Amino acid sequence: MIEKYVLDLQEADETKVAVVGGKAAHLGGLSRIEGIRVPAGFAVTTAAFRRIMAQAPSLDERLDRLSRLNPDDREAIRTLSAEIRQTIEGMAVPDDLAAAITSALARLGEQAACAVRSSATAEDMPTASFAGQQDTYLNVVGQAAILQHVSKCWASLFTERAVIYRLRNGIDHRTVHMAVVVQQMVFSDASGILFTADPVTGNRKVATVDAGFGLGEALVSGLVNPDVFKVRDGEIIARTIAAKQLALHALPAGGTEEVAIDPQRQERPALTDAQVVRLVRLGRRIEAHFGRPQDIEWCLADDDFQIVQSRPITTLFPIPAAGDGENHVYLSVGHQQMMTDPMKPLGLSMWQLTAMAPMLEAGGRLFVDSTRHMRRAGFLEMVGRSDPLTRDALETVLDRDDFVPALPDAAPGGPPGGGAPAPIETDPAIVTELIERSEAAIDALRRDIRAKSGPALFDFLLEAFQEHKRALGDPLSMQAIMAGMDATWWLNDHLQEWLGEKNAADILTLSAPGNITSEMGLALLDVADVIRARPEVVAFLQDVRDDSFLDELPKVAGGSDARDAIEGYLHRYGMRCVGEIDITRPRWSESPTTLVPAILDNVRNFEPGAAELRFEQGRQKAENKAQEVLERLRALPDGEHKAEETRRMIDRVRTFIGYREYPKYGIISRYFIYKQALLEEAGRLGLADKEDIFYLTFQELHDVVRTNRVDSELIRQRKDAFRSYHALTPPRVLTSDGESVTGSYRRDDVPAGALIGLPVSAGTIEGRARVILDMAQADLEPGDILVTAHTDPSWTPLFVAISGLVTEVGGLMTHGAVIAREYGLPAVVSVVDATRLIPDGQRIRVHGSDGYVEILP
Repeated sequence: MIEKYVLDLQEADETKVAVVGGKAAHLGGLSRIEGIRVPAGFAVTTAAFRRIMAQAPSLDERLDRLSRLNPDDREAIRTLSAEIRQTIEGMAVPDDLAAAITSALARLGEQAACAVRSSATAEDMPTASFAGQQDTYLNVVGQAAILQHVSKCWASLFTERAVIYRLRNGIDHRTVHMAVVVQQMVFSDASGILFTADPVTGNRKVATVDAGFGLGEALVSGLVNPDVFKVRDGEIIARTIAAKQLALHALPAGGTEEVAIDPQRQERPALTDAQVVRLVRLGRRIEAHFGRPQDIEWCLADDDFQIVQSRPITTLFPIPAAGDGENHVYLSVGHQQMMTDPMKPLGLSMWQLTAMAPMLEAGGRLFVDSTRHMRRAGFLEMVGRSDPLTRDALETVLDRDDFVPALPDAAPGGPPGGGAPAPIETDPAIVTELIERSEAAIDALRRDIRAKSGPALFDFLLEAFQEHKRALGDPLSMQAIMAGMDATWWLNDHLQEWLGEKNAADILTLSAPGNITSEMGLALLDVADVIRARPEVVAFLQDVRDDSFLDELPKVAGGSDARDAIEGYLHRYGMRCVGEIDITRPRWSESPTTLVPAILDNVRNFEPGAAELRFEQGRQKAENKAQEVLERLRALPDGEHKAEETRRMIDRVRTFIGYREYPKYGIISRYFIYKQALLEEAGRLGLADKEDIFYLTFQELHDVVRTNRVDSELIRQRKDAFRSYHALTPPRVLTSDGESVTGSYRRDDVPAGALIGLPVSAGTIEGRARVILDMAQADLEPGDILVTAHTDPSWTPLFVAISGLVTEVGGLMTHGAVIAREYGLPAVVSVVDATRLIPDGQRIRVHGSDGYVEILP
């Protein structure tokens, strides 16, 4: 087969990315759109690049070394990538390849001024734009200069920034090839960038135009500030005209120069309003062609727009599919469940199949449509108790009178917010009955699923999911949960009104009985007690790297007792893990090394018997607080009545608040049983990696088991998409226009410079901030304050070793808040960007009663 080294842009399109790279493929597609002008040009294909690379065998060994480097080893990357670039730029272009390029150049005019631009096969993709990763050269004149700059573009595949980008995104250097675009220069009067969706808010109906005088590189490189226009429905809704002191112009002999703009023109708009609207109209046409919002580079010459690049905007959060053309407002499920990381397809579909409300997927996350509930009485108050930022965001949307219609009836099966369940008696036997009922049902599930396989397993699971939902919706369970929450709110509201006590329930609920999650944290202290007395076991655990360590432990002196203690803990709690709502996440039973750092911290930081001592201290503190509150109430007018009401509510909160954590434990226990059965089924499919099933939905996996046919290409695509979702930040509130609505804390009662959040556990504490994003990397000392993105029950073993808690996500009744109160840890949650704004090791002061964090000198 004869390799083709040059392809005219009009011969290229989106199907030829492997031949001409992303940029040229998009330019070819653009040239086919009616009314869109693209400067004439051609692509030097990837075949030419592969030929050049093959001429230097030394590059193979260097690429091997490059692929093994850590993306944080900047010095090694800088040195090795420079060597590779120097080798490529120093190679002579073969005669036949040079002839193909110069022949194509002749069609543009041998002395035509050209732009020479990289076009890699892994750029301008929907999941990774690679913007700015390779090089562009403007106003290149003459055959020799063109050939030289083609070589520079080939070499730019190995710029330091491009190499790091690929390493961080898991892209093999050898799979990316470089084509080069050569186009006629446009000597523009104005140029800039058009985003067909607002790149800041994500709103798909608002286009943003950045514009400046001269060549566009001045804007792209940050040389000047652009004029900014925002356009919606054909009208300019906002404009900012910048003082543009410089422009980039082309030189007659080639190259560019910075030119000062006449002071009288500096604050003149680079585009007229009519031109802005016309440009956006062209952008909408391009967006329709590619089927997604675009980042478009444009030039204006003689009142004629030419498009020199279009690529997907990869930073926009996807919109849940509704398909009805109506306005919708979506709430993030991840922010409610304390897990905002992306989930794999099997995890998403399993949660959808077992959840009590319909849930929609976008960007690897789940959302609930709250549109029909937003105007219902009490809905915003309920949301606000959990997360003031979400409430503020919803109020922002409601303030736009035309977005959320006034609807008389709520949609059936929507998110919570209906009438409260009927009250129940304050009877501990209710909680005992609920737990016994749950454990019996889980035992039955574990027993019955053993005999199921093949399609029969999936029929069984679909029935099990219905039982799962019946258990979640058990009226008695809901009554018990609400009894504890209502009593908490009653105590906080009334004791603040009567006594000026802020968040009094935080102390009154210390060491509440029956809290499965707080018991889990204390139980790991008991495990540490067994290990602490065995120094050989401690030394062994300090070097553990492999999840098979439990098999090796009995070979160490005292190791059998240590293994029994750890396995006993895993028998009770091993179904838990970080991000546990995603069934695909490795459980502690599957990856017990996750617990080793927490066990060693407990060995180092605590004395024997710490679990029992801590629980008893908390119980005594709560009892003393109750006596103090009741005595103070009796001294008030109508004090006996107030004290009696409060005593009843204290009994009620201590009876029921611990049960708040149990339903989640039941869900995750069921999930582990489902997962084990599905992985066993995957083993019968003969897959190279059983965990490939995680990239299929439950129904897709059902079909695979029925047909015994696996679509490996679908799995590969799903893996690529999942990787890309990690770069997206899910919003608390998302509209069907694509707008990520950010709520604000509207407070003026905090010190300047403090980070505001939601107060969820009373008290004030100072200490060293430990910013920890991976529980397995925890290394805590007594007095440390844990700062992390979000916590779920799996983080509880760390809570026994810290003195305070700060998270970016959370609410008053989410798990981290409940356990912080249970352990008496001052805590502030929902602190925006806490892990970025608080440096690891920084001394901070956490105001758990007032909801803010001070960064100390």
